[in-house]
Amino acid sequence: MVRERYNIFISGGTGSGKTTFLNALSQFIPPQERVITIEDSAELQLMEQPDLVRLETRTGQGEVEVSIRQLIRCSLRMNPDRIIVGEVRGEEALDMLQAMNTGHDGSLSTGHANSPGDMLMRLATMVLMGADLPLAAIDSQIASAIDVLIHLGKLRDGSRKVLSIMEVGSIEKQKIVLRPIYEFEETGTDDCGRIQGQWRRRMERLTDCHKLALAGIPDPLRSL
Repeated sequence: MVRERYNIFISGGTGSGKTTFLNALSQFIPPQERVITIEDSAELQLMEQPDLVRLETRTGQGEVEVSIRQLIRCSLRMNPDRIIVGEVRGEEALDMLQAMNTGHDGSLSTGHANSPGDMLMRLATMVLMGADLPLAAIDSQIASAIDVLIHLGKLRDGSRKVLSIMEVGSIEKQKIVLRPIYEFEETGTDDCGRIQGQWRRRMERLTDCHKLALAGIPDPLRSL
């Protein structure tokens, strides 16, 4: 999905491994693409990306402040193939969604939330911080911008895991539909108290396969 330019959003609580997971996903970006990263402080490590532009915010310490929202707007004029926003916390969520909706497929970002559903609500709240839009219009932006939502968690034994991979669907009954692709199920603990479990596949096939089809890749779930 990363290679074929699906827009992916990673959610999770503090310390759940969002940045580490984002670093892992970024290794699948084709090297010929121009990538722009936008962060508060440089944590992403795209070592194999030759055409990489790093943008960082600047706080007001005798200098002009530069926010993530300003950097996202600036990045759109820098001819990016992909935009990676380290984390969205406020009104910059609107600019990120608009970038995903205006030809910058394959963009990646992260945000704090306790569940995939909470993440969608938080995104809507963050958009409202920057624009007075009807909630239906915001939900429509989110549903059309994000293809896949991956939720991470830090379990009670201290381990960090991918808890769910969700396909973000259309709006039904005034609500964005989340379709689980994989979910982590606990099966118990071992003798050392470490949580054991496995990932269960929930979907027989992806609903949105058009980007994979354009690349000549069959539905990966159908072949499992």
